[in-house]
Amino acid sequence: MQRVDVVIVGGGLVGLTTALSIRKETNLSVAVIEPQPMNALDDSPHLRVSALNGASRQLLTNLGVWSLIESTRLQAYQNMHVWDKDGYGSLNFDQSDIVKGYHQFDDLGWIVENDVIRNSLLEKVADDNDIQVISKAITSINQGEAEVFLTIEEHPPIIAKMVIGADGANSWVRKTLAMPLSFRDYDHHAIVATVECQQGHQQTAWQVFLEDGPLAFLPLYKENHCSIVWSLPPEKAEQFKNLDEQEFNKLITAASDGKLGQVTLKSARQSFPLTMRLANDFVKDRVVLIGDAAHTIHPLAGQGVNLGFIDISALVQILKASLAQDLDIANAKQLGHFSRWRKSQASDMILAMEAIKRGFALQHTVPKVIRGIGMSLVNQLSPVKQLLIKHAMGYGVQLPDLSKPRDGL
Repeated sequence: MQRVDVVIVGGGLVGLTTALSIRKETNLSVAVIEPQPMNALDDSPHLRVSALNGASRQLLTNLGVWSLIESTRLQAYQNMHVWDKDGYGSLNFDQSDIVKGYHQFDDLGWIVENDVIRNSLLEKVADDNDIQVISKAITSINQGEAEVFLTIEEHPPIIAKMVIGADGANSWVRKTLAMPLSFRDYDHHAIVATVECQQGHQQTAWQVFLEDGPLAFLPLYKENHCSIVWSLPPEKAEQFKNLDEQEFNKLITAASDGKLGQVTLKSARQSFPLTMRLANDFVKDRVVLIGDAAHTIHPLAGQGVNLGFIDISALVQILKASLAQDLDIANAKQLGHFSRWRKSQASDMILAMEAIKRGFALQHTVPKVIRGIGMSLVNQLSPVKQLLIKHAMGYGVQLPDLSKPRDGL
């Protein structure tokens, strides 16, 4: 039987970042349980990417991971262009809209393949002897008054003071412990793929609101490649996913108004359902949920992983405070504060995404000219634009210490 301070279930972006964050800020021992192996990189962009904001980059910088990502591959973007396919308005953000005093960087954000981030995190984790990665599946979890007991396939049982569920939207931890969940099906599926754009991505993140849902073009490290995320009703997503490549190319080029030139597929197409999830409580005794295990939101603003990274910084700040006061790391009062803090921001983000989605969904009831005037007004009002970009960059909320700049970083 093995004893550690903290067990993290899930070795994806959020789980591994949590392990490094705990080790950087405390002396607690950590075990990460993740049966999925590392995915080797090749010359082609991988399908799943993340749009990282300034707060997320700062966290990864403070952990010594950002330099590893930079030395592999990523794409910064200096511009964002959002428009209404059936209207007359558009929104444009560039470096001049950066809110001085908050953002420490010259770029609005960075598009990074998830496997690039994960491999960089694993490389850093390998340098810490007090982080154990267990590549087996967890089979049971039992909560006691002073500890949590876990059994694992082909591995000795583990006793921990705290368990962190960072095992994604379909969290095994959340389901096994029957932690209540509010959810709503967005009744949309997202098609993801890599495409080549004739006119290049121009270091710009593009998003068009179509009658059926938003289509985003996220710039990749190859100057003429983008990762697309196309939100569609399930039947249409299935239809578009199975279209002949030439037909799909024509369709997506037309959908983008030709702003990136001819668009052609460079990968397979995958799709997945979009669902809003929000755990009723992020804490149950000695178990804490973070990242997608606690909340999932619509991908139209690319804030999912960024929200999870702030969960990490907030939890570590709470753990530090407990240790400084010589409290149990699973102190109910302290973890209750964490749960309220993070659920409040997740709820606000869910409501904001819903408002944006519903606003652009009023295709048939709001005249095009009125929608266009509304977007044009926002585009011309500097305080409103700065508020929007401040939130997009991750600075519109109370930031935990580990997500803030530190001396020399």
